[in-house]
Amino acid sequence: MPGAGKPLCCILAFCLLWPLCFSSPAWGEDCRSKTYPPAGPTFKGTVPTYIINLDLPPSRRWDKLMSEKKTELKTVIHSIKDLANAFIPSGKVIEIVDTKLVWLISTLPYPFNEELKGIANASGIPPGEILLFNIFYEIFTVCTSIVAEDKTGKLYHARNLDFGLFLGWNVKNSSWIITQELKPLVVTLDFQRNNKTVFKSTNFAGYVGIVSGIKPGIFTLTMNERFSLDGGYIGIFEWILGRRDGMWMGFLTRTALENSTSYQEAKDQLVKTRLLAPAYFILGGNKTGEGCVITRSRLATLDIWDLDANGGTWYVVETNYDRWQAPLVLDDRRTPAMKCMNQTKQENISLSTIYDVLSTKPILNKLTVCTTLMEVSEGRSESYLRECIGSCSPW
Repeated sequence: MPGAGKPLCCILAFCLLWPLCFSSPAWGEDCRSKTYPPAGPTFKGTVPTYIINLDLPPSRRWDKLMSEKKTELKTVIHSIKDLANAFIPSGKVIEIVDTKLVWLISTLPYPFNEELKGIANASGIPPGEILLFNIFYEIFTVCTSIVAEDKTGKLYHARNLDFGLFLGWNVKNSSWIITQELKPLVVTLDFQRNNKTVFKSTNFAGYVGIVSGIKPGIFTLTMNERFSLDGGYIGIFEWILGRRDGMWMGFLTRTALENSTSYQEAKDQLVKTRLLAPAYFILGGNKTGEGCVITRSRLATLDIWDLDANGGTWYVVETNYDRWQAPLVLDDRRTPAMKCMNQTKQENISLSTIYDVLSTKPILNKLTVCTTLMEVSEGRSESYLRECIGSCSPW
C-alpha cells in the first residue's frame, strides 16, 4: 500500500502543514443544495443489506456476512498490522495481539464474546485480530451527527461516519488508507427475530457493536467519539486488569437498540450506564422534543442537550467536541454544519436537505466513509458511500 510504511512521517508532515492549510478557504464551501438523491463524484455507491438472525446461536449469526466480506476484512486488518509494525518494527505488537488478546474475548459479555469467536471462525482471521479490529473501530471514529425536528414534529436523524485519522496516508491518491479500505466493508444490517426486524444499523462487517442504528417507529441512535485524558485506553486497561463493571460503547448502543422499548428507556440506559470510554450519544425519538445529545465521561453524564423546538432548538449537531467548548480550530465541522442548518430553516428540513448539509465541506472530508439518513416514524434508513473530491479537509 503506498505510504503505509511511513505513517509517522505523514503525521509529522500534517502537523506542520495543517495550520497553513486550514487558513485557506479551499477546505470549506458554500452550503450545498440539491445533492439528493445521491449522484455525482461524491457518491460512491449504495450500501448492501444483510440479515443478522438473532434466533441463531451467536457463533453462527455472522457466517453469511463473513463468507462474502472476509477478503475485505483481511485487507483492513493487514493494513492495521502494517501500521503497528511500522511504529514497532520488532513485530511484538502483532505477537501480543495474536497470543495475548485471545483470552480477552472470553471476558466480554455474552453474546458479543461468542459472536467475535464466530466471526473469527467464519473468516479464518485469528480471534485476537478480530478483537483488535473491534477496539480500533471504537477509538478512531470522528463523526458528525444531526437530529432535527420539522414544523410538523417529525424527527430526522443523520450522520457522516468518518474513520481512519492517522491510519496511514496514501501519498499517491491523497487519501487515508484505512478510510478507503473500509468502504467495501460498510453494510446495512437488519437484525431480526422471528423473521421480524428488531433494529437496523450501518456497520463495518466484522464489528459487532453499533454506532448508527434505528428501532423503527421508536428511536434512532448514533455514537460519536469523545476525546478525553480519561479516555478509553484507561477503561480497556482496567478491563484487562479485571475491573469489568463498565460497558463497551458499541455494546451499550446495541443493547439499547435491541432491548429498549421507548425513547425514554433508551435515554435512561445511555445516561446511567458506566462506560469504558467517554462518548457522545445522539438520540432521536418519534415525538416532538424527543431528541438529545448526551455527553458522557466514563463514569458520569456531563450534559444532556435536548431538542426544544418551541424554545428555538429545533436541531442539535454533535461532532467530537463538548458543546460548551469551541471546536479545535483545525477541525471545526460544527460551525459550518450549524450555519447550513440555519440557512436551510426548519420549514424546509427533510432527509434530502440534511444530506445537503452533510455533503458540504468540511463536514464532508477526506475521512468520510459513508452518510446515513434515518427517519424513525417510517422506519426509513439509507446509507451511501462517500468521497470528498478536490481540496478537502484532511480531517
